[in-house]
Amino acid sequence: MLYDCRSPADRDRGIAAAIEAVKNGELVVLPTDTVYGIGADAFTPYAVKALLDAKGRGRHMPPPVLIGSRHTLDGLVLSLPRTARDLVEAFWPGALTIVVEHSPSLQWDLGDKTGTVAVRMPLHPVALEVLRETGPMAVSSANKTGQPAALTAEEARDQLGYSVRAYLEAGPCPDPVPSTIVDLTGDVPQVLRQGAIPMEKLRDVVPDIVEGA
Repeated sequence: MLYDCRSPADRDRGIAAAIEAVKNGELVVLPTDTVYGIGADAFTPYAVKALLDAKGRGRHMPPPVLIGSRHTLDGLVLSLPRTARDLVEAFWPGALTIVVEHSPSLQWDLGDKTGTVAVRMPLHPVALEVLRETGPMAVSSANKTGQPAALTAEEARDQLGYSVRAYLEAGPCPDPVPSTIVDLTGDVPQVLRQGAIPMEKLRDVVPDIVEGA
């Protein structure tokens, strides 16, 4: 079902429906500050599998994890590099995804690549409201693999159909540029994907950051 979050009443109903769906292991589509995302509870393996199946994607491409608070990051990693804390302080919530080593005790299965996770805190009130109730969610762009990213929930529904329980519509994405991805698992921070946050702004915070190959 599609809920128009631009209407206060529909927004409340939609957010409640999305939270319930995620807790039940079902899929939702929600707006972010980049493009619309399809999400599932990160700690429910069959829900993550359903997400990958809905997109037509294999386990070799694990979805990133979205969180609703900076503090949640401390529960996902064993120890956070100083550079990660500096970048999070500067750019979260926002269009920065960081790749870090996750805690080995976490009971999740995001795909074939184990030991690391890509994490982001999006700058969108609807997404944050959902994430603060559900906890970490596996979220990927709300489209079939190889198709254009959805810029509205309605576009996402056209591609994903009944595989998703709740669609949260918040209007067209104002700035549909993907997040910048920075790998912080090595000795030197490395940009894996150029995106909404340019290199010069990253260098203001972490001067030794380099561009990936």
